[in-house]
Amino acid sequence: MSLSSRRSCHRANHLLSTLLSDDFAFLEPHLQLVDLHRGTVIYDVGDRMPFIYFPHEAIVSLVTVLADGKTIEMAKLGGEAMFGLASALITRRSLGRFVVQSTGKASRVDTEVLYRAFVARPTLRDHVLRFAEELLAQTLHSMACNALHSVEARCCRWILTMQDRTSQTVLPLTHDQLSRMMGVQRSTISAAMHALQSAGAIRQGRGAVTVIDRRGLEQTVCGCYEIIRKQSKRGQCPEVRT
Repeated sequence: MSLSSRRSCHRANHLLSTLLSDDFAFLEPHLQLVDLHRGTVIYDVGDRMPFIYFPHEAIVSLVTVLADGKTIEMAKLGGEAMFGLASALITRRSLGRFVVQSTGKASRVDTEVLYRAFVARPTLRDHVLRFAEELLAQTLHSMACNALHSVEARCCRWILTMQDRTSQTVLPLTHDQLSRMMGVQRSTISAAMHALQSAGAIRQGRGAVTVIDRRGLEQTVCGCYEIIRKQSKRGQCPEVRT
């Protein structure tokens, strides 16, 4: 792959594509293009974090793992995002589990390189911290949603968010996957998904869900979907690269 092609690939991530030219030039020689495969745990709780990732079309969930082994998703990260920042720059250990939900590519950079960039490039630091602030807002809102809203509404939010990031009608999604991401029993997920299918909003298949009526999902989802979607967009700075 030519140098120009590699640079173009890295720009598939929004955070990288909107860096100032000098900031991108600082990172670009150190960026690696990698494949992320569905179901892979990139980092688990307590793991050392040698790399920070910038997804392209891949989607990665940040999951909290409780003492009894139960899990719940706190944030979903795609081409607008990065992951591994806060833990990597302070403790160098993962505070959660990062699991790939949808296969795709990502750029990654050595943690120490990004740390040096934070010190040497104030505009890069501000650009990334703006995203981190919006991610914190999304995570806090997700916590409230998980505690207060119905499983059916949360299933709608999960499906809509996945479709927003993949632009696909058929989503690789199972009841077991939703159960682990939402922290509820599989039977509860099955009942909620059956209700959505009976309403004509989705069609369930083996290992996948097809969105039939997006408007129906939008009418059923809680208000958190739109709030978190807007927070995600606010974290995407205007393009300033030259």
